[in-house]
Amino acid sequence: MTESLTAVVCPCRNIAGSLRLPGDKSISHRYAMLAAIAEGSTRLENFSTGADCSSTLGCLKALGAEWERQGTTVVIRGCGPDLRAAKAALDCGNSGSTMRMLCGILAGQEFSTELTGDESLSRRPMARVITPLAAMGASITAGENGRPPLRITGGSLKAIDYKMPVASAQVKSAVLFAGLFADGETRVEEPVRTRDHGELALRAFGAEVKRQGNVAQIVGGQKLHGIEAHVPGDISSAAFFLCAAALFPGSQLVIDGLLLNPTRARLLDVLVAMGTHISVTQVEEQHGELVGTVQVEGGELGGTTISGADTAALIDEIPVLAAIAPYSREGIEIRDARELRVKESDRIAALAVNLRGMGAQVEEREDGLKIPGGQKLHGAEINSFGDHRIAMAFAVAALRATGETSIQKADAAVISYPGFFEALESAVKR
Repeated sequence: MTESLTAVVCPCRNIAGSLRLPGDKSISHRYAMLAAIAEGSTRLENFSTGADCSSTLGCLKALGAEWERQGTTVVIRGCGPDLRAAKAALDCGNSGSTMRMLCGILAGQEFSTELTGDESLSRRPMARVITPLAAMGASITAGENGRPPLRITGGSLKAIDYKMPVASAQVKSAVLFAGLFADGETRVEEPVRTRDHGELALRAFGAEVKRQGNVAQIVGGQKLHGIEAHVPGDISSAAFFLCAAALFPGSQLVIDGLLLNPTRARLLDVLVAMGTHISVTQVEEQHGELVGTVQVEGGELGGTTISGADTAALIDEIPVLAAIAPYSREGIEIRDARELRVKESDRIAALAVNLRGMGAQVEEREDGLKIPGGQKLHGAEINSFGDHRIAMAFAVAALRATGETSIQKADAAVISYPGFFEALESAVKR
């Protein structure tokens, strides 16, 4: 396998070995953004190698936050709360995380900024972040149907009590970041619990954030201070290796230094319930985030239904779970996942098309999929639709198919994990 426009994946016997993954994308984004508005320097080891987080760094430099990168260590010199106006539009690339969360910080700046992105990002909805930030006092205009490019003019903000209509950790973080610049206490209530990296990152940089149930609160005017941190391994990237090991009874895989935040680790519970043997050791806390070593041993996979709060908790992992579903005994049903239709691709449609291309029976629904178990798949030509998680999910499905699988636009993997195909190749045993 090579990481190029087309990747060819061959079947294997099982998965074995030890891995250490690049830094978590979600944490890397948030640490970098808060470092930019903190006082003093921040040193981040094992910063994400993905293109999305590089987009964040590029935007921050354009806003006056200088940084240096040596390998996977990034040192950011903070500007304090006041950034400077960018001389040109900020290019967020493919990163919805960059665009949505950076809007929260830009809402509190006394200047105007334009944010653009690539073709995929330009199709993604931004109204969900525009609505609360406008209510706080920022002026934001968008393209057709609330899509990028965005133009935001910040200034004096007022605190709001915001009930999010759609669960989104990015929107929650954006509103809390804006709350730093607001007069009063900003309160955000989410319909179901989402990842809490924003709250933990704010605390790591010295802010007080209250949390009760599904409500997070922050008082404006708090100052942030630079930190030294090691970013844990990305659990969403680990999902592909965990599911690959789960496909083969007898597989034995160890992943060191992995993020184990309870709002992100639901996949481990799901795989255990489906018959995979997983143990977690050497658990420690780093800036509020749990980190540890995960050992996986493949067993015979059962089946499961993913719905409600589980869907929100597993939104990044659903593509790879769907990709291994045909090999399970009872199959997997995915509900309440309409959000997948507005990701880097329409992931529900992309999963259905590619699974059928490999010979699987799939029922596509408006908000999910029903994929029967006990199926045999064959190699095929897969369209990644330029979506990193689709490309990587079908690399995993291909490991147990008969014959070779060709994944078109496989270089989409660089969005989150540039070395994915090499790491997968190092773990497969033929």
